Amino acid sequence: MIELVCATANPHKVEEIAAVLSDAVVLLPRPVDLGDIVEDAPDLTGNALLKARAVCAHTDKAALADDTGLEVDVLNGAPGVLSSRYAGPNASYADNTAKLLQELADLDNRAARFRTVMAVVYPDGTEILAEGVVEGQITTSVRGNAGFGYDPVFVPAEGDGRTFAEMTLEEKNQLSHRTRSLHTLLAKLSHDPARTQTW
Repeated sequence: MIELVCATANPHKVEEIAAVLSDAVVLLPRPVDLGDIVEDAPDLTGNALLKARAVCAHTDKAALADDTGLEVDVLNGAPGVLSSRYAGPNASYADNTAKLLQELADLDNRAARFRTVMAVVYPDGTEILAEGVVEGQITTSVRGNAGFGYDPVFVPAEGDGRTFAEMTLEEKNQLSHRTRSLHTLLAKLSHDPARTQTW
């Protein structure tokens, strides 16, 4: 069984990751004595690696981290790497969503995608990356009470017209960017027997 320390402190992300990896990975919690990790890389891959490297160095165990961004075509890919702080450094989910809807208020093109990059870093320096993407549209108003982040305004193209926030966790995980990146990651880990051991 693979054992990984989860770098995220976001309970919503941990719940989604654990639901997908439960049969294949023992997910250890982020150390409580680890301080904030500055996510100042210019892209999702860089931020995922920053977090995984920091947790790996702190614990001397293999670490799993992700970074996710919402990319809106008409906004030239924004908010992208700034998704979690789109409305400011201390912005809430509601703040970020409100700013996005305001930016798109008079626009017809609402095509967007969620992109997640997963990174696993091992104490021996090995680094493994995986990406998952889901295409969709931004709604004109908030819909649904589940999920987190931009879920209430994102309708996946492969869904039935509901936002992620109108779905159960199980339904969201059938389609989500995070699930797709985790499946790609697991496939990479399973093809490298040396990586399946615990550290």
